[in-house]
Amino acid sequence: MAKPKEIRVTLVKSKHGRLKSHKACVAGLGLRKIHQTVSVIDTPENRGMINRISYMVSVEEA
Repeated sequence: MAKPKEIRVTLVKSKHGRLKSHKACVAGLGLRKIHQTVSVIDTPENRGMINRISYMVSVEEA
């Protein structure tokens, strides 16, 4: 079985002062601090969260 594809997501802008739903997306991806990077599995759910907060994060294919 093939290994699931992963994406690396880095928080580049502060989550303070943002909409509650955007803060929830940041937390859902496992991000806590600015410049923290996490690897998440490339699923439609994760892509949706990333698209919603695209102005706050940078994304790399891992």
